[in-house]
Amino acid sequence: MNYILFHFFVKPFSRLPYWVLYRVSDFLYLLLYRVLHYRVKVVRTNLKNSFPEKSASERLQIERKFYQHFYDLIIESVKQFSITKEEVIQRCEVHNYEVMDAYAKQGKSVFLVAGHYGNWELASVASELYTLHQVCGIYHPLKNKYWDKKLQESRSQYGLALVSKHALAGYFDRTKSQMNLTIFATDQSPSNPERAYWMEFLNQDTPVFYGAEKLSKQYDQPVVWGEIKKLKRGHYRISFELITDQPREMAYGAITEDHVRRLEQQIRRAPEYWLWTHKRWKRTRPDNNLELRDKYSKREAVMMERMKTNEA
Repeated sequence: MNYILFHFFVKPFSRLPYWVLYRVSDFLYLLLYRVLHYRVKVVRTNLKNSFPEKSASERLQIERKFYQHFYDLIIESVKQFSITKEEVIQRCEVHNYEVMDAYAKQGKSVFLVAGHYGNWELASVASELYTLHQVCGIYHPLKNKYWDKKLQESRSQYGLALVSKHALAGYFDRTKSQMNLTIFATDQSPSNPERAYWMEFLNQDTPVFYGAEKLSKQYDQPVVWGEIKKLKRGHYRISFELITDQPREMAYGAITEDHVRRLEQQIRRAPEYWLWTHKRWKRTRPDNNLELRDKYSKREAVMMERMKTNEA
């Protein structure tokens, strides 16, 4: 059934021209949003809590623009099954990639942190076409093995490497000698609130993945912020800014605080392009969070000293 669905429906549909696909997106917007109200309660709650200073009418405008973008994003994701390299380059500009290439010329790998903003899937594929690094995307495997394989093929068709989030440690150890640009989407909700880094984000107490900061210090790799801007329907631009190339000199939490603040500023400028349908704030901060933060901070300090001693 999966084979039939993909080869007789999904793949042929992906080959349709963009103007046809966007008419389908318009239909989905009317049906799923206007009629069936898909996840509207979640979106409205998220927007209300994130922007209490805005009026109900202002938040409604954001909501409508978000759903228009959301169904475009779904259509563009399907299109990616048959998108050509020329279309990737045409539809996703990559600016100032020399930020990463400067480190590639030094033989250094880089960590790229970003959010689920704009069309992050297209941005990941486009990045591989511009940089000197081998671009690696971290992904969450699907339970359905067939569709997991097809999505991997779609994402990796122009060179993007994929690694399961469950196999990160082994991946970094195996590829120490390679020049990698590893992409971390850092705005998902961590499953373990005690292991997360807690901070205020969009006016709410929020757990954040600490992995990008932890691994950058462990492997001593520069951290770069990647910002995606939607130029017009189906067209995006990526730009990069260095957060630090001395991660081990940064205080505990400083890198995480930095990239989360950058994401928040990006969302505030154009909130309709962030992924509002997910339940981002479903967890509560542990009562002993300050004790845990102090514990992890001290543990990290000890680890950094050991690394410096071993390298010396």
